[in-house]
Amino acid sequence: MKGLVCKVCGYVALDGNKSECPVCRAKNSFEEKEDAYKTPDFKAVSGESEKKHIPAFKVVNECGLIPGNGCVDVHVKIGEILHPALPEHRITEITFYLDNKFIANVMSMADVNPAAVIHLKSGAKGKAQVIENCNVHGKWFNEVEIK
Repeated sequence: MKGLVCKVCGYVALDGNKSECPVCRAKNSFEEKEDAYKTPDFKAVSGESEKKHIPAFKVVNECGLIPGNGCVDVHVKIGEILHPALPEHRITEITFYLDNKFIANVMSMADVNPAAVIHLKSGAKGKAQVIENCNVHGKWFNEVEIK
């Protein structure tokens, strides 16, 4: 999928804002790439590579870490089949967006399972989106509606 990518850190600007990277703070560092990230094709039968890379969501309407505040947990696991977590083949980061706006970036090493969670504030609605980066197979995207 075509997108704006920071030349310094690799962040993908889903909102089109290219003045400053929210991850590394580089100014005017974006370039348009034809293959910025891969998206799931739900009409096709997914192969093993897609099943290990497409982010899978679980939305929990009661926050587990901050109960009673009405927040929403968005759990993301990388892959229907869990992605490897090896030094030579791993997920290096999981970037979260809400309605195309950057909200969090989770970096990881080989000894961390390829999963992350964010705790959205009460009343958050829209599309939660994730782009994960595999150090071998590149960036993969998926999204879920938060109601």
